Amino acid sequence: MRYINILLIVTLFIFTTGCSTKNLQDSNKTITKQTNIEEEAFLDEFADEMEIEEIYDPFAGYNRMMTTFNDNLYEYVISPTAKGYRAITHKQVRDSVDNFFNNLLFPVRFVNNILQGKFKNASEETGRFIINSTIGILGLFDPAKTQFGLEQHDEDFGQTLGYYGVGAGPHIVLPFFGPSNLRDMVSIYPDSVINPIDSTDGIDYKITDEYGESLVLKAYKEVNKVAIGDDEYQMLKKDAIDLYPYLRDVYEQYREKQIKE
Repeated sequence: MRYINILLIVTLFIFTTGCSTKNLQDSNKTITKQTNIEEEAFLDEFADEMEIEEIYDPFAGYNRMMTTFNDNLYEYVISPTAKGYRAITHKQVRDSVDNFFNNLLFPVRFVNNILQGKFKNASEETGRFIINSTIGILGLFDPAKTQFGLEQHDEDFGQTLGYYGVGAGPHIVLPFFGPSNLRDMVSIYPDSVINPIDSTDGIDYKITDEYGESLVLKAYKEVNKVAIGDDEYQMLKKDAIDLYPYLRDVYEQYREKQIKE
């Protein structure tokens, strides 16, 4: 009888252990299945994000070539010229030249502020132009900011189109001008019509109607701006692993920020 009791106990123990093992295996299978489902959901979500971040860039081949051209132009022409110009001009002269050109571009800023309904900014731009053209001696100085606290409100037609929801379109790198996109490239012409230093037919107070003279003025303006700065372009591109997509992304993010402001 005692042996029968022992046999029953052993049998019951084996049966209980077997059930527990089966339950544990079933539980592990359930956990594993649930984990796999969660992992698949995460990967699907990650894949969706990757698809969203993918940039439509149909002109990538051309853009890379033009980025290299512009980079070489800057390295071997613009930068050395700006350094030489900086060496022979006083900082106050460079600042006055920059102020002069900024004052001339008042019509572009004024019109685009009006088109975007930013009337307060447009009125401040008008006040800046009057003050700087008179007290500031034809815009060579900026008393509107230093004495009256009137800030400049940079707006162009590309920003105006973006303000009304026009998409940027594919990225396009322009020779000499650098990174752009379809919207901003199309916007160059409307702005040039009211730009006093551009030879495009438009307003009556153009400085010159000759394309060559207009090009010289623009080149001088840009060289002077580079000479004023601390070589921002070199600082910008030093962190770039691949220059073209880096400049493209920086430009598009910067323009998006400008439009939202």
